Amino acid sequence: MPFPFLSAEWMDAAKAIREKYADQAAAITISVRMNQVITDTPFDDGDIRLFLDTSSGSLVMESGELETPDLTLTTDYETAKKIFVDQDQAAGMQAFMAGKIKVQGDMMKMMAMQTSMPQDDVTKNIAEEIKTITDE
Repeated sequence: MPFPFLSAEWMDAAKAIREKYADQAAAITISVRMNQVITDTPFDDGDIRLFLDTSSGSLVMESGELETPDLTLTTDYETAKKIFVDQDQAAGMQAFMAGKIKVQGDMMKMMAMQTSMPQDDVTKNIAEEIKTITDE
C-alpha cells in the first residue's frame, strides 16, 4: 500500500525495507551526520525534520534532529522526493543551482556522500521497493 512521501507510515515502511536488506547491503565508507528540513510538505504544518546518519556504516534515516550534525540541508518536498524516491541526481543538482537546496555546514561531506554511496543491486532493490511504497 503506497503512502505519502515522508509521512509517518512511509518512514516506517522505508525503514522496514532498509532493515530487510541490512545483512546484504554494502558498508557506507564515509561518515555523514546530516539534519534535513523538508519544507512545503502537504502535512505536518508544512515542514518535516529528519536526520540521516551513516557513521555506523549503514544508512540511518529517522524523524528528528541530530544534536551535532556535520551539515543541515533544507529543501522543498517535491525536490526531496525527486532525489530520495526517484533517485534523480540531475534534479538535485539543478535544484541546488537554482537555490532550492540550501546547505549549512560541511558541504564537502555532502559531496563526498554522493560519490561514496553504494550503487549495487541491493541498493537498486531498496530504491525500487521504496518507490512502490510511495504515493504518486
